Amino acid sequence: MLIADLAIPLPLKQQYGRAGMVELYPPQADCVNKGLFTGKNLLIAIPTASGKTLVAEMAMHHHITQGGKCLYIVPLKALASEKYDEFRGKGVRVGIATGDYDRRDDSLGRNDIIVATSEKVDSLLRNSTRWLEEISLLIVDEVHLIDSADRGPTLEMVIAKMRYRNPSMQVVALSATIGNPQSLAGWLDAELVTSSWRPVDLLQGVFCNNTIHFHDSTHPVTPVSKKYDDLNLCLDTIATGGQCLVFVSSRRNAEAFARRAASAINSDSAGLEELAARLNSLAETEMDKVLAGCVSKGAAFHHAGLRREARGLIEGGFRTGLIKCISSTPTLAAGLNLPARRVIIRDYLRYSTEGGMQPIPVREYHQMAGRAGRPHLDPFGEAVLIARDEGQVEELFEWYIDAPAEEVHSKSADPAALYTHILSLIASGFAGTRGELAEFMDRTFYVHENRKARLIQRSVDAALAFLVSSDMLVEVGEHLGATEFGMIVSRLYIDPRSADIMVREMRARQEYTDLGLLHLICCTPDMPALYVRNADLPTLHRILDKSSDQLWVAQPEDNDESETFYRSLKTALLLSDWANELSEKKICERYSVGPGDIYGMVESINWLLHAGAELARMFRPQFYTPIREYEVCMKSGIRRELFPLVRLRGIGRVRARRLFNNGIQTPDAIMAAGIAQVTSIIGRGITEQVFEQLKGKKGRHAADAKNDPAGTQSSLLQFR
Repeated sequence: MLIADLAIPLPLKQQYGRAGMVELYPPQADCVNKGLFTGKNLLIAIPTASGKTLVAEMAMHHHITQGGKCLYIVPLKALASEKYDEFRGKGVRVGIATGDYDRRDDSLGRNDIIVATSEKVDSLLRNSTRWLEEISLLIVDEVHLIDSADRGPTLEMVIAKMRYRNPSMQVVALSATIGNPQSLAGWLDAELVTSSWRPVDLLQGVFCNNTIHFHDSTHPVTPVSKKYDDLNLCLDTIATGGQCLVFVSSRRNAEAFARRAASAINSDSAGLEELAARLNSLAETEMDKVLAGCVSKGAAFHHAGLRREARGLIEGGFRTGLIKCISSTPTLAAGLNLPARRVIIRDYLRYSTEGGMQPIPVREYHQMAGRAGRPHLDPFGEAVLIARDEGQVEELFEWYIDAPAEEVHSKSADPAALYTHILSLIASGFAGTRGELAEFMDRTFYVHENRKARLIQRSVDAALAFLVSSDMLVEVGEHLGATEFGMIVSRLYIDPRSADIMVREMRARQEYTDLGLLHLICCTPDMPALYVRNADLPTLHRILDKSSDQLWVAQPEDNDESETFYRSLKTALLLSDWANELSEKKICERYSVGPGDIYGMVESINWLLHAGAELARMFRPQFYTPIREYEVCMKSGIRRELFPLVRLRGIGRVRARRLFNNGIQTPDAIMAAGIAQVTSIIGRGITEQVFEQLKGKKGRHAADAKNDPAGTQSSLLQFR
């Protein structure tokens, strides 16, 4: 099927033509034949790299020419940024929404395509964002994540709400291969498109005794290392001009492999030296420096502990072919599009707290294997598992290569998931009685799968009982309504259980403490917590002895609850160190985390601090101002004394502290010191930017400081 014959705008056809795209892939043509341009709902469950995004893009441009508006839902912020960049520059207006969960973001409605995470769309629905009613096409990327225990219920509810609100809206769901696509397609009232076709052939095999065993052939690998099969497979790929992805079970393993690979590859490219220099300029921790050293020789590691700027540089270096090998945890396979000639799945066992080392799911193997083969660059792609011995070769074929992907099932009957969604349905007007609530729940994937739905009804009843008892809902006869408390909790996009915990503890406290607030928030279901090692316990016990009077949550007497308490305390201490201006390097060493982990935890706590301030405004007004101030401290990683300085664009925690320690403590003091003195402290480029800001704006900054002493309304705050 020729692209020139499709019902898409001429400029888009021409752009595809310039990129060498003339004819659709067979699965893409199947999508057109099954109603892509005639408004039919579609579930497209085809392998990675088979062109799902192109299908979605064509459908969106078709809708836009008909006056429609498109919403593209993704599971991860990084994927949202990738899709936003991919869709821009093609003659339509594209917007992106991933954060600030209590905003309606009305201005996004000016765009033709809005890319957003499922959580952000859920928050927009809760805040009654008007432009959502104009959506004529909903694209759901990675829809198989409806099976995820943490993200699945939100994705399911978002789809159900959007279909309820916009009954004529077309839905196009994109998925990796799943075991029960008919069930999901049935729920979506969708035509099913499945295929095993790929633009680059995928060979799947098992490596053992210096040989890759495929179904119909073998491939010998000349050993370079006597100890490391993974390294031999990697070097074998690079020797023939390919690139390699190596998936391992942990960050430590990823870093160790990258070191070995870097020593073996030992490239001396000028491009790599430049890339390594850019990474070195960001480096504050030992891990950062190790990464730069690996990249300088052609290898890299990639995991969530890296700072975002470093991850972006690595991904760019790999796409341009400079970096020959990346070792990664499986998060890379679930997110970004980084194909390679050969994918090595070294670790197919993963530690589980419930049962020790457990095999990874088949779907996860297929997700990783699907990254093999660079279209237009590789004649084929290879996905290779590594066997411990000859006896395991056949087992790995059976467990993974020849095994069908697991089925996906709804996780919405989980009571913990339903607390927040039941509240949002009532607060947002989707349901006003128990009958209407039951009617809406009948639209869920769970009820589609389980017609009797007894489990979900029990969970709904339990959620309603909690929400009424905590004064977030009222029930009068047949009618259900959200209280002011419930409305705020729903709009703030926090778990009602978290809100209940925070309000109860704040009401019980006479005096405010930063550490008490932090630890309280870290005890809520919304806040991810650090793991506690046995080596951490002596330090935590010392902190408890020294600072127990500052804590709002008492140490439990029940030993079964002690682990949760200690995990929340360790997390609170890390965040307290950040707000007390401890360096990234020291925090990473003290808590065994990476810069990316610090950023993730600060991002999570900032939203919960914001929510805590709003709850304090209602229930504990005297705590409102100190919480808002501490929110600014946490956002910028500063003590309160640096407020006036971090409000300037380009001045973060490090530069602000340098200025303060040199006696320059306010914007007025910067002006008084003059360019020469400030340049000697923070450098010429930033100094010129700061003075440009201050010229003619002195009066406005003074007014801001008077009306908003904490700087909470400033859009100039930065994370550094």
